[in-house]
Formats: sequence, structure tokens, C-alpha cells
Amino acid sequence: MNMRLIVENFMKYGVLICIRRHDYRRQDLLLATILYALVPCHLFVAYVIEIAAKAHAKGVIGRRKKSDAGVAQSKGDSEAQLHDSTWRNVALAHGINATLCLLVTSVVVYFYIHHPLIGTICQVHAIIVWLKICSYAFTNRDLRHAMLHPSATAAMPEIYSACPYPNNITLGNLSYFWWAPTLVYQPAYPRSAEIRWLFVLKRLAEVAGLSVFIWLASAQYAAPLLRNSLNKMASLDIAAIAERLMKLSTISLVIWLAGFFAIFQSLLNALAEIMRFGDREFYTDWWNSSSVGTYWRTWNKPVYHFMRRHIYSPLVGRGWSSHMASAMVFIFSGFLHEVLVGIPTHNILGVAFLGMVVQIPLIAGTLPLEKMQGINGKIIGNYIFWISFCLVGQPLAALLYFFAWQAKYGSVSRTQG
Repeated sequence: MNMRLIVENFMKYGVLICIRRHDYRRQDLLLATILYALVPCHLFVAYVIEIAAKAHAKGVIGRRKKSDAGVAQSKGDSEAQLHDSTWRNVALAHGINATLCLLVTSVVVYFYIHHPLIGTICQVHAIIVWLKICSYAFTNRDLRHAMLHPSATAAMPEIYSACPYPNNITLGNLSYFWWAPTLVYQPAYPRSAEIRWLFVLKRLAEVAGLSVFIWLASAQYAAPLLRNSLNKMASLDIAAIAERLMKLSTISLVIWLAGFFAIFQSLLNALAEIMRFGDREFYTDWWNSSSVGTYWRTWNKPVYHFMRRHIYSPLVGRGWSSHMASAMVFIFSGFLHEVLVGIPTHNILGVAFLGMVVQIPLIAGTLPLEKMQGINGKIIGNYIFWISFCLVGQPLAALLYFFAWQAKYGSVSRTQG
């Protein structure tokens, strides 16, 4: 059956795979290379900011040790004001640095990099570094607070004692975090004993093979389906659009699964092996998700850990309900998805953002199924997840952004012109 579809595709379209057909410009590659080199510099700006914060924190500790009780009481108010002002300035400096990291890349990609794939790679890199900057700043703020208020040290994880603050503020420590396959900063991580280079080569071979497969599947199968859908989209033929979505769902799922395996199983494990990074749980069995919420907690562990550590838990700690904190996580994630998809395609439609926001009621609707006694509720929840994942999610978003791209630069705009 599958072989018949492959033969039918070649009979209908011929061989569509051609490197020269990719409409990239020399300027795209040049700007992408410059961005790749400059974006990590923001991490080292964060390091300089933390050096200044460390010096101030050590000064506070030193003054406390030198002052007696009477002097400390008389100077307490002025020192507290200076202390608060300093930490506000540190937070402001980190905020400006992180904002520039994402803003400059987004502006360059949106206005000057034409090819959407090259732009997407630039955006992914900038978002990863941006999240790392945020985690580096937030975690060191917590460690600094624990040092200045020793009663809080009991809440620190045991592994942090291997590199206590401020000993972690070093260039080597930051460089390791830069390359480590995690978005959540820690002063120390579990480490493996040695590097298995044969394991690394196998994983990199998988990345190369799957990358070629994704390229072939996209060019030979996905692209014709998307192009054949343009007229139906332009005329708002709902029945034809639904039929195209169902056709597109198969190849988009295959491409997504190949990309998922290439990144989360092959690339991250190769990087973890090279860095001797001990925590290799980059995902769990998301395909068995009994609810939409379970999928989002299991398919992308690095992002999940970031969201839980730096957004969800702080909001709950400030008195937010778990539902409101979860909603804020998905709103924030929707913003990042729109930046990741809308800017490289030069069409900020809000579809990626709304796609994430819509997950909130889907999670609420499937949560009771996850908690039901017996297996039936979990099976129904898994059905709902796969239907929303395969039919409504990726194919619809791909179709809308592709149509918007073609309307702006391709065949739709030429037809209308």
C-alpha cells in the first residue's frame, strides 16, 4: 500500500528533489553566520553582570562580619536601601541583555533573512540562548539570596553543594551550561564517567540520515500537497481544505516524528555524551498520553523543566492557583511559538500563539479522563490527543503559514497581481 503511494507520487510529480530549487540568498547565509557567532555573546554579558553581583554580595557579607550589633542597627536602613537598589539594577541589566538577544535576532530575521528555514534555525538558536540567559540570571539570584540569608540554604538541592555560590561564577562553569543539553542552570550537574565516542558517532549518523529523510519527504511529498492546497485556501473551499488537511496529516506526522527522533533521541544524546551530561531523560512515552496535559509534560523535558522551574513554581509560590499558573505558562509558550514560526515566515498571524492558548481548554477537558478509574478514560484521552495532534494542530498551522508565505512572495500573490 505504501509502495503504491510512493510510485503514484513519482508518476504524478516526477522527481522534485533539487538543491538548486531552494530559494536562499548569499545574504541569508552571511547574516545567519554572524547571528550564530554573536548571539552567545549575550551569555557572557550575563556572566559579567553576575561578576558584579557576586562582588556586591561578597561586600555585603564582609560588612556584616566587620560590624558589631550597634553599628549594624544604626546602618541597617541605609544598607537595606542600597542592597535593594543594587539587585534592581542587576535584574534590569539582565533584562536588557536578554531582550536584546531575542530582539536583535528577530529583527534581522524578519527584515533581512528571506529563507524561512535559515530564519527558523536562527530563531531556534536565539530562543535557546535567551532561555539559558534567563535561567542563569534567575538561578544565581536565588543562590545569592540563599547566601545572604543563610536560613534559606536548607531548601537548596544537595548537588548544589558541589559548587556553592559564588564559586560557580566562572567562565568554565558558564561555558559548560552553554553547551549542556538543558535549559535550566545549575552550579553542578550529574556527570558520566567517560565519553563513548562510538555512541556519539552512531547518534550523529542518525541525525544525518534523518535530516536527509526529512528533506526528501518535505520536497517530494509535503511541498506538492501544500502547493495544491493554495487554490482551495484562496476560494475557501471548506470540504477541499479538510480533505487536504487529512492528506497532509500523514506526511506531517512522519516528518515530525523523524525530526523528534533526530533531535531528542540522537542529537541531544550525542551532545550529552560529549559533555558527559548525566541526565539523559529528554522525553518520556508521550505517545501514550492519556490527556493533552500529559503530552505537554512528557514530550519535551528540557522546556518543561524550564517552564516549571522559572514560571509555574514561582507563580504558585506567589499565591497563584495551579490552573492560572499553567495558563500563564501556555500564554508565554504561545509567544515563543509565534516568534519561532511567524518571524521566519515573515507573517505574524497569531496562529501559533492561538494554537498554544487553545491547549488550555483541551487540557482542562481531558484532565477528568486521565483521573478516571479503569482504562477507558485513558484510551479516550489518548484518542483526543492524537486527533488534535495529527489533524488540527500541525497540518492546519503548516497550511496557514504556507498560504500566507505564498500570498506574500509566491504563486498566490502573482495570481492576484
